Amino acid sequence: MINNEFSKSGKTVLIVDDVEVNRIVLEEIIAGMGCHPVLAESGEHALELLKEFLPQLILTDISMPEMDGYELCRILKKSKRTENIPVVFISAYNESQDIVEGFSKGGADYITKPFISEEVQARVGVHLKLYEMAQELREMNRRLQVSVSEQLKQMELEKKNILYALAGIAAQDSSYEKAYMERLGKNCRMLAQALQLSPLFDEKISDSYIDTIELAAPLCNIGNIGVSKEILQKKTELTAEEEIELQSHTAIGAKLLMDLHGSSDYNDFIKISTDIAHYHHENWDGSGYPGRLLKSEIPLAAQIVSVMDRFCTLTENSAHSKEEALEIMKEEAGTKFNPDIFEICCKISRQFD
Repeated sequence: MINNEFSKSGKTVLIVDDVEVNRIVLEEIIAGMGCHPVLAESGEHALELLKEFLPQLILTDISMPEMDGYELCRILKKSKRTENIPVVFISAYNESQDIVEGFSKGGADYITKPFISEEVQARVGVHLKLYEMAQELREMNRRLQVSVSEQLKQMELEKKNILYALAGIAAQDSSYEKAYMERLGKNCRMLAQALQLSPLFDEKISDSYIDTIELAAPLCNIGNIGVSKEILQKKTELTAEEEIELQSHTAIGAKLLMDLHGSSDYNDFIKISTDIAHYHHENWDGSGYPGRLLKSEIPLAAQIVSVMDRFCTLTENSAHSKEEALEIMKEEAGTKFNPDIFEICCKISRQFD
């Protein structure tokens, strides 16, 4: 199935490794997917090749003489021409700090040696799909800039439909029902309306903000489309590497959304959606991820979704009553949640779906 899919697309994958046997092994795996592998024996060699063509994905070893994989990735992400090409690190190191370092340099994923063919194909396949979708979304955005007003509105609607379709796929992979995401959006709207009546938040929340957060909240976990289904549905405790991959969904989601900058009101939708996708796992006390933001550093939309996502999760399928859920959340107010938002949440909890 993988072979047929990529043989039609003619995807090119650049493989960078100073060890010949590693290049050969990866070349066979990538060719077996129906993709076109191009080999480079060093970071410098890779940069020379990239002057002539642009691949859809780069696999690079970390430990190489002169220019290591981290430095190569840093250079690529600084260039407008290559910044959007996903970089997947390959290394014999599998310590958490090495993986974190790779993500901090802009890497999209991390594959450890010795190579397992099925794992390499699965990870490469995911990032090729993500790259293709991002390219399509960027192309749609380019066309939006030159469209007349009515065409612009129609294409913006199409973009939202694509986003909701992607969010739907991500929700299915995470074992969420469509009804859950709709419920989350409605409840976020009700909470935002209540916050608008509070002197603590009235200047930050307009009527259009309330409309937008209802539409944007269901996109909170859209980045899960870039996380393996096995990790999303794993019932046992995640390994350190798996936890890092899971947490990467915030950056993946934000990147997908930021590629969709359009015009006027649509930008408000993208801005709020991006804030939610990127920061809804931040905690009020600074212990969350990905940025360990503290208190008001966390965008308000992300704070609202964080509270309501927890409430909806606890009460999903009647696992807990509303009262039981609020009791559990009470212990988390001030650490996980903004205590002022939680207090207002409690006052209107009977209105929630």
